[in-house]
Amino acid sequence: MDIDKLSTKEREALLHALSAKKKQEETARRKNYQKMRTRFISSVEKRLRKYVKDGQAFKSWLRDEAEAYYKALKEYGELKRDEQLGFTVNNDTFRIQVKGNRVKRFDERADIAEKRLIDYLSKWIKQRGDGERNPIYKLAMSLLQRNEYGDLDYKSISRLYELEEDFNDTEYTEIMQLFRESNTVEGNVIRFYFEEKDDMNKWKRIEPSFNQM
Repeated sequence: MDIDKLSTKEREALLHALSAKKKQEETARRKNYQKMRTRFISSVEKRLRKYVKDGQAFKSWLRDEAEAYYKALKEYGELKRDEQLGFTVNNDTFRIQVKGNRVKRFDERADIAEKRLIDYLSKWIKQRGDGERNPIYKLAMSLLQRNEYGDLDYKSISRLYELEEDFNDTEYTEIMQLFRESNTVEGNVIRFYFEEKDDMNKWKRIEPSFNQM
């Protein structure tokens, strides 16, 4: 088509047709992308839900099996003490390690102690005059950070106890005592580790964690 031979109306009509076609193509491309996006999210979520559900079921089954095995092992070995669940068992190529740890947490008194400590630190830093750059202030505030589950970290709070001499203040000591009183032990956390022999006949960890596969 020789555009130069077209009349003004014909050129306008052609321009309008090309513009309409471009919009149609853009609309079609957007719809195709949105369909692909929806399909991608849906398929990933569906398979993830199954993956998580299967993993949770396996963990629950494994814990029951491990506890039953450990009970039988204790009876076989005539172990009378009531110990935490923990053992290692393997064949020539596969090894299972089970480790139990007591979980230390804080009760509701720690929430009050935390608020009191933040108020105390705010007043203390104003009196110091060197602002939030003060290293002791920065350390104390960092130790109050909660973990991904919203819990205070036992080891971090324990480090706050070590700062009593630095603050040398009755109010700070009372707050630390409240933290100590709120500390409780709640059951056991059981962790499982799996290993296999590699080509060099050495044990190599099998990581069930998704991002380490």
